[in-house]
Amino acid sequence: MRPFTHRRWNLTAFWVGLLGLLAACGPEPAGTPKPSPEVVRFSILSTGSSQAMSQYWRPILADMARETGLRIVPYYASNYTLLVEAMRFAKTDAGWFSNESGLEAVRRGGGEVFARSVGAGGVDGYASVVLVRANSHISLDRLLKCDRRLTFGLGDALSTSGTLAPMTYLFAPRDIDPRNCFREVRSASHMANLFAVAHGKLDAATNNTISLKLAEESGKPEAAAVRVIWTSPLLPADPIVWRKTLDPDVKEKLRRFFLTYGQGDTPEAARQRAYLAMVNVSGFRAADDSHLLPVREMEAAETWLEAKQHGDKARVAAAKAALDSIRAQREALEARTRAPAAAQ
Repeated sequence: MRPFTHRRWNLTAFWVGLLGLLAACGPEPAGTPKPSPEVVRFSILSTGSSQAMSQYWRPILADMARETGLRIVPYYASNYTLLVEAMRFAKTDAGWFSNESGLEAVRRGGGEVFARSVGAGGVDGYASVVLVRANSHISLDRLLKCDRRLTFGLGDALSTSGTLAPMTYLFAPRDIDPRNCFREVRSASHMANLFAVAHGKLDAATNNTISLKLAEESGKPEAAAVRVIWTSPLLPADPIVWRKTLDPDVKEKLRRFFLTYGQGDTPEAARQRAYLAMVNVSGFRAADDSHLLPVREMEAAETWLEAKQHGDKARVAAAKAALDSIRAQREALEARTRAPAAAQ
């Protein structure tokens, strides 16, 4: 009888389990609350007014929420360090970074690059510039005279175009330390630097071609009150970074949104491109951490030049070896892709 009893118990368990499964698959009772969409906290670097950036990004973020099914919560900051620290302590999940702050987000914020922006008109990259008042007689040679009579504005310490590029391409090759060159050196956002130069609060300051264009298109009179006396080589476009530990399903939703947003010839795509134009972007392309190689090379070049200034042979050798390694990686990438690293 034991074998028969055992089989009867198995059949009973089978039918009970099947009925439970069917009940679970049936319609939900009326009034059953639906699960809330997953929250993604998206950070946005604000080189000018956070209120203006919020106005520009609001429709894009609304589209992001609708197309991904995620709840998108924006986080604006003009201080790049805040963006990095927010990602490092999981206060944000993804965001639009500058190259230098993006590099720091990858290094110590637990982030990784998954996309990068494309400039208006499909232009890859942008440039750092130095501004003076339009009616000023200051030339680049006068600026670099370093007689400590002029005032100068740099960008945020983690700004690629505001600090890293001018230090790498303008000052370091001439063995110039801005602190010893000018009467006063300030650090501020691009918009603050533009206003300071235009209104005579600073003799010269760094900026970039994207911020200048936005100022011109928004009708700011300050844009017409300045002129450019120095332009850097091409810099990579801004990266989009997410936390490595972000849920894979959420990553895929974000990836799909960025790589398809504003693409195509439909009225919907045209509407999306109009929103992107407000932030001087025409779209996004897939990218990875190799996108940051040019920035790493600039950083390594600056470190090497600083080491040479100090005269420590061991330090110089180590810095040069690091620079050569990064340069080799960049050259290998360009040979493999047949495209400039700044366009990766």
